[in-house]
Amino acid sequence: MKKKEKRQIASKFRLNLLFFVIFLMFASLILRLGFVQIVKGEEYSEETKATTTTTYKWNAPRGKMYDREGRVVVENEPVYTLTYAKPEDDSNSSLLKTAKKLANLITIDTSEVKDRDKKDYWIQLHEEEARAKVTNAEREKLDDDEEYRLLLKRITDDELNSITNQEMQIYTIKSKMSQDVASASRIKEGLTTEEIAKVNENLDSLPGIEVKLDSKRKYPYGDTFRQIFGNIAQIPAEKSEVYRANGYDLDDTVGKSFLELQYEQLLRGQKEEQVYEKNRQGVYTSQSKVKSGEPGKNIVLTIDMDLQQKVEKIIEDELKKEPTADGAYVVMMNPNTGEILSMAGKTREGATIKDETYGAVYNAYAMGSAVKGATVLTGYEAGVIKPGSTFLDAPIKLKGTPTKKSYTNMGIINDLKALERSSNVYMFHIAMAIGQYDYDTKSGFKNPELAYSKMRKYFAQFGLGAATGIDLPKEATGYNGGVQKLGNLMDLAIGQFDTYTPLQLAQYVSTIANDGKRMQPHFLKEVRKANETSFADSELLDTFTPKLLNKIDMDQKEIERVQEGFRQVMSGSQGTATNYFGNAPYKPAGKTGTAQVYDGKGGYDYNLTLVAYAPYENPEIAISVVVPTVDHDSSSINKNIGRKIMDEYFGRSQSTNE
Repeated sequence: MKKKEKRQIASKFRLNLLFFVIFLMFASLILRLGFVQIVKGEEYSEETKATTTTTYKWNAPRGKMYDREGRVVVENEPVYTLTYAKPEDDSNSSLLKTAKKLANLITIDTSEVKDRDKKDYWIQLHEEEARAKVTNAEREKLDDDEEYRLLLKRITDDELNSITNQEMQIYTIKSKMSQDVASASRIKEGLTTEEIAKVNENLDSLPGIEVKLDSKRKYPYGDTFRQIFGNIAQIPAEKSEVYRANGYDLDDTVGKSFLELQYEQLLRGQKEEQVYEKNRQGVYTSQSKVKSGEPGKNIVLTIDMDLQQKVEKIIEDELKKEPTADGAYVVMMNPNTGEILSMAGKTREGATIKDETYGAVYNAYAMGSAVKGATVLTGYEAGVIKPGSTFLDAPIKLKGTPTKKSYTNMGIINDLKALERSSNVYMFHIAMAIGQYDYDTKSGFKNPELAYSKMRKYFAQFGLGAATGIDLPKEATGYNGGVQKLGNLMDLAIGQFDTYTPLQLAQYVSTIANDGKRMQPHFLKEVRKANETSFADSELLDTFTPKLLNKIDMDQKEIERVQEGFRQVMSGSQGTATNYFGNAPYKPAGKTGTAQVYDGKGGYDYNLTLVAYAPYENPEIAISVVVPTVDHDSSSINKNIGRKIMDEYFGRSQSTNE
């Protein structure tokens, strides 16, 4: 066969092969198309309808707080906040790098950094120098904790002062970034316009950093009652699951203490949510929707801020006049409803007088003779005395116990005179009778446990040694000295053994003023719907209903007997407070108190107290005043404070002892 014919045959073969391959490709394509349209058609059709959903949330304003007169006392202020959420790379070096960059963009307060923290940072900055402060010989004898404590002691003030302000800025920022919180850490609240601009310009090089529109609490009355309002804070990591289960996002701020925590569920708002749906073509669908948010509810407190400010000033002025007093506390409440009208406290730190309002709820003291009304009523209820019972007020001598007596020998006195003149001996006889001790034969007191429990059981009916029920997350109930000697039981009867809080003391006198009815003290008065236009026009959602905790189980005439004794304290010819309240037009009743307390130096200080209510026939206000650890018992600071705050409440300005 010629070469030309062979080439033609080969060419035809290749052409036919090419056509065959093309045929197979088209056949495969047709089969695939049929499979897609027939078998997968429905599935792909659904995919073309698939959407992506994005949800945006906007914080709702937290509810405001108002005083009883409708004056706003806690509100919200918009601020920009710098936050940090941990990225995947949150190593120590990464944190430090970001902190250094931020220190050039913002200014942060370093005044709260403690010396211990500064020492830790100095160690980080000077590792070799720090290590050289402990010798190898010392290191061999010490464990890690002991070595660390020794190192801290050897860091000098000059070395701490060598840390520059810029380095402290970096350390503080890094510390805030390292906080153990449920979500993003708040680095700085209240960014300036310039800081916002600088940070936003550098966000690409600041992993985890974000600027958010936030809000913080604002207090129109400054520090007045500030401690009891409480604080808000980020959700702590250890409670994240609890808050998440209750519908919170982990970057929310929540009530952390006092009223903010107590009424978190009322004050928190419901966030506005916008849900957007897009199809694969990036087109918004008709399913996009908005879930309306709702501001937190406003709460109206029982506090009168005008009265509160005046009470705080009175306390501060009187502390300046009595330099030996460590502080003073006042509680003013309506004995019929339990409404707290004012609660104030001040403490002395060197030459400075600072707020310590929470001390009225959490600090407990021996209250002295102010509790004698409870002792007399306990004597009635226990059946060891009756109205008109008399005892000889003369020194009492017990084996192994210092002589127990009143400040003067009063002779034979009844229950009314015992209250008016504040007889210790009368109360001692009540305690001995409750302990079944016969003073004449010097025998008895065979069941101390029963005697102590009986005395405390009756005291608790007035709120002394028991929870008052105040609407705060927690409260103190004082110190129970346990079961001791007969002499200690006698001290209990005059308020010099167990300790009580100023709030308990106020509830006790309110119970006497209210004919034996112990009411729950409370701060919440009303709940109202948020209304930015006018408080007066805001919708009333709920009103606090006064709660009776218990009624003293005794004859009304016995309660009236103690009420009369309290009246004589304030206006009787021998009343211990007559010189201070005898001319008060609002006709008060009450009881003074002085408790001798060991000063830790071999001597004694004195807790000076006062309980009172007015008007005597129809009480509308009850008070307790507690001035602890005054170094002499001749001071009248408790009575001066009591007279002046009562004058303020009743709209008077004159006082007999100014």
